[in-house]
Amino acid sequence: MTLYDAAALEALRNQQSAWADGARRTATARFPERYAEFTTLSGAPVQGIYTPLDHAQTDYSADLGLPGNFPYTRGIHPTGYRGRLWTMRMFAGFGGAEETNARFRYLLAHGQTGLSVAFDMPTLYGYDTDAPEAEGEFGLCGVACASLRDMEILLDGLPLDALTTSMTINSPAAIIWAMYIAAAEKRGIARAKLGGTLQNDILKEYIAQKEYIFPPLPSMRLVTDTIEFATQQMPLWNPISVSGYHIREAGSTAAQELAFTLADGMEYVRWALARGLQIDDFAPRISFFFNAHNDFFEEIAKYRAARRIWARVMRDTFGAQNPRTCMLRFHTQTAGVSLTAQQPLNNITRVALQALAAVLGGTQSLHTNSMDEALALPGEESVTVALRTQQIIAHESGVTNTVDPLGGSYFVEALTDAMEAQAQAYFDQIAAYGGLLPALEEGFFQREITEAALRFQREVEAGRRVIVGVNDYTSGAAQSVPLLRIDEAGYRRQLARLAELRRTRDNRAVSQTLAALAQAARRDNHNLMEPILDAVRAYATLQEMMDVLREAWGVYHEPAIL
Repeated sequence: MTLYDAAALEALRNQQSAWADGARRTATARFPERYAEFTTLSGAPVQGIYTPLDHAQTDYSADLGLPGNFPYTRGIHPTGYRGRLWTMRMFAGFGGAEETNARFRYLLAHGQTGLSVAFDMPTLYGYDTDAPEAEGEFGLCGVACASLRDMEILLDGLPLDALTTSMTINSPAAIIWAMYIAAAEKRGIARAKLGGTLQNDILKEYIAQKEYIFPPLPSMRLVTDTIEFATQQMPLWNPISVSGYHIREAGSTAAQELAFTLADGMEYVRWALARGLQIDDFAPRISFFFNAHNDFFEEIAKYRAARRIWARVMRDTFGAQNPRTCMLRFHTQTAGVSLTAQQPLNNITRVALQALAAVLGGTQSLHTNSMDEALALPGEESVTVALRTQQIIAHESGVTNTVDPLGGSYFVEALTDAMEAQAQAYFDQIAAYGGLLPALEEGFFQREITEAALRFQREVEAGRRVIVGVNDYTSGAAQSVPLLRIDEAGYRRQLARLAELRRTRDNRAVSQTLAALAQAARRDNHNLMEPILDAVRAYATLQEMMDVLREAWGVYHEPAIL
């Protein structure tokens, strides 16, 4: 069902041509346009005007549809935010479990509606706090979590059966998730009642973030184990959040973020199907995690194109029958890479616009970065401002009163179509390599992101991209904001807790469970979640379990990419 007849389009074409030769030419003679070419942040050309001529062949029902209807371009819920707002899920974690638990309580008291846990670098790489490799990194980018005891303190007093929790963890994801499950079960909360999301996206680690540990094949096996376990035992949990956020933070364009993220999602689907799972049993709980960058309309188009592409692939390629399988659900975080140390108060405005783009794009949950994050972990005042930004958008802006308010915009619809076409071109290139893993091994993704990042940096340095307060509108006056500092006492407390744990636990039980985990890891057809849970309950530490897997599978060393 196209919306325009041929005669009307021809009349518009003539009218637009006359306008370009008349009014537009007169205006540009008097006020020349500021740039020879206008582009999106990603470098795609932007026309001076968009009309029905730019999407004359759009089939409304097939390409857009109504909210809640296939292909979900206009949103997965018929009523948008009129019935339920997005989850306000502020990413938090620093120091030890005690400090982060206090921050969670603070955020919940100020209106946050879900937890989102950041872990420190040793935890992300599978090391205990007292390991030589962890020296100097305690609590700097998230909370230290070396054992079930840490997790118990981290979650103390929090209503785990009444809210959802997101955990940003990848290589050690299965172990950290097992700690969460075991801590909840010790409090009498059944695993089937736990709701939340595990990031667990190892492919984007090889592509962009580089916090991988094991080679790709055993890593994918472990991810598939978690998907299978959640499908069978934890109906309220999303076992994987396929993350474009880190791909974008590494310097990709919006189209690369979209294409590479969805390609990763399709690869996880293929592995789960090969395991014997049914598409409609597990795929409805694959979620996504996107960046919200500075180019307002490009970001909105990215989210709309993501829903449409995923819906069509699930139905037409993988044969999904359940409509929920075709509904792409996503969390959004504003762009950390866009924040500046210079004039940090400007970051409040950047974050507000990015958050607004995420909302207009139909996000299911949202984290807003704090103004001081280019300098340090966010302090209480700055994180409160970031949360209030979401609340102002939700309750004061009016953008939640109607569903997909930018649907039908000539510009947004043209950008959405262009974004889908660029993504398809990338899918074709990946297929030409023989699939995602061969493309990864050949360095395809890394080269594409590197080239995009280099182009953007050159534009900034040449002044073709203005970064307010950095390469233009600078001032000699320094702005300062209070910064959060990690308390050394927390580090000493963490070391003492680990030492006490190793002294007081049943070390024979620890040895037995680690031996069982080692044996299971060497058997290809054995799901590792139960052996991991056994080791966690025995209070084996994170590194002890990860070392067992390192021994069984080896570690990955990325080849040099030229």
